[in-house]
Amino acid sequence: MSRLEIFGIIGLPEFRVGDDLATMIAAAATEVGTPLADRDVVVVTQKIVSKVEDRLVPIDPTDPLSHKPLVERESVRILRRRGELIISETVHGFVCANAGIDLSNVEAGYAALLPVDSDRSSRRIRDGLRGKAGVDVGVIISDTFGRTWRRGVTDVAIGCAGIAAVIDLRGTNDALGREMQVTEVALADEIASAAELVMGKSTNIPVAVVRGLEAEWFRTSSIADEMIRHPADDLFR
Repeated sequence: MSRLEIFGIIGLPEFRVGDDLATMIAAAATEVGTPLADRDVVVVTQKIVSKVEDRLVPIDPTDPLSHKPLVERESVRILRRRGELIISETVHGFVCANAGIDLSNVEAGYAALLPVDSDRSSRRIRDGLRGKAGVDVGVIISDTFGRTWRRGVTDVAIGCAGIAAVIDLRGTNDALGREMQVTEVALADEIASAAELVMGKSTNIPVAVVRGLEAEWFRTSSIADEMIRHPADDLFR
């Protein structure tokens, strides 16, 4: 692979509870002259999945801390507190700020919770695109996370289907012929981060397509099974 194409799907409407994401994404892609093709990866932001799956919860718009009880409820473990910031582990196994609860890009008076099962949501969108548009694609649901010891945020994959979450290169040789012992590439995170470059944070482009990935990377996959590190293997828990 020496070249990738990444483009946003423009013209999508404001999503509501119960909307058919697959149908709307396929139609919008065709409308703007970039119809989906086999072995595309469709990257969908968590926010629109949460909206469609009725994961928006009312909060007091006059109280900037009114979402904090939700953070406690959506966390299985609190790792750190500093002022108003809580770093916690969600039921999915994600370690993130405020249990992934977000107030941006939702109507005032609401907070967006993470999807109940992001891998399942990815599979549902992928199956819908195969049924409605006749294309065999990978699907990634992305969200914005901070990173320990580094400033700034980046998008990562919280759900995937049809595209490898992790590529295991252990046992293969590097460019100099040495056998790699520990290298596992977080492919789904890399794709999510690349897609975010065209989606942005305030451009109202919640879906992007990454085209040109290696054919062997397309397979049955899961963030929960492949990417979440078991506590016994985690040096920081």
